[in-house]
Amino acid sequence: MKLFSVFPVLLFLTPLLAAGTEADTSSDVPSTADPDTLLKAGFSPLFDGRSLNGWRKAGGTGKYKVEDGAIVGYGRNIRGNTFLCTEKNYRDFIFVFQFQFADPSGNSGCQFRSQQRNGKGRVFGYQCEHDNDRNRSYTAGIYDEARRGWLFPGKFTLKRGKEAGKEFTTRGQESFKWDDWNTIVIKCSGNHIQTWLNGIARADFRDTDKEHFTPEGFIGLQVHGGKSAHVKWRRLYLKEL
Repeated sequence: MKLFSVFPVLLFLTPLLAAGTEADTSSDVPSTADPDTLLKAGFSPLFDGRSLNGWRKAGGTGKYKVEDGAIVGYGRNIRGNTFLCTEKNYRDFIFVFQFQFADPSGNSGCQFRSQQRNGKGRVFGYQCEHDNDRNRSYTAGIYDEARRGWLFPGKFTLKRGKEAGKEFTTRGQESFKWDDWNTIVIKCSGNHIQTWLNGIARADFRDTDKEHFTPEGFIGLQVHGGKSAHVKWRRLYLKEL
């Protein structure tokens, strides 16, 4: 995402809480990040743990490699935002993955339902934020890359305004792991987008903007432009709905 001033392990997902409201009892959201459990539940791996087969690079000068069963995004003096994108597009789905900052030097994120301008230009669309700012702590918030900016929390979180952003930060600080893997779940069903971070509900957003709503697109792992970045992803599993 673009920054601006306004704002081996099994990780279990606790009962689902809708961003500080009542519990979401949806039974199709996984309760574990264990690969065997996900496979039995009908999820498919997007990453084979050994190669970048099925992925393509788009955008800037960031780099990607496979190391110890994880995709590593890295670089120094990175020009432009860089993305490692799935060759396949996805529409409605539940996507589970783990990520970790190898060091917090650079911002990152995971694109979903994203596209490129004119098919090969700048990547745009929904992004699940990976926030390296300890003070803001917006990880698993929803950002619209190269378009509208923050969607949740943000200008569409109108009921409580700044208070909602503060609450989102507090919950992020409580749930994010700086020195370990973090499990994220993204669920897209029509215009309804939900995220969870280490079992804690984060974004719960309905995109009613008919001009910008994007029902389908690729998954993309971001290396943000800047002086440095070093982030890792593993256990990427997706189930189409």
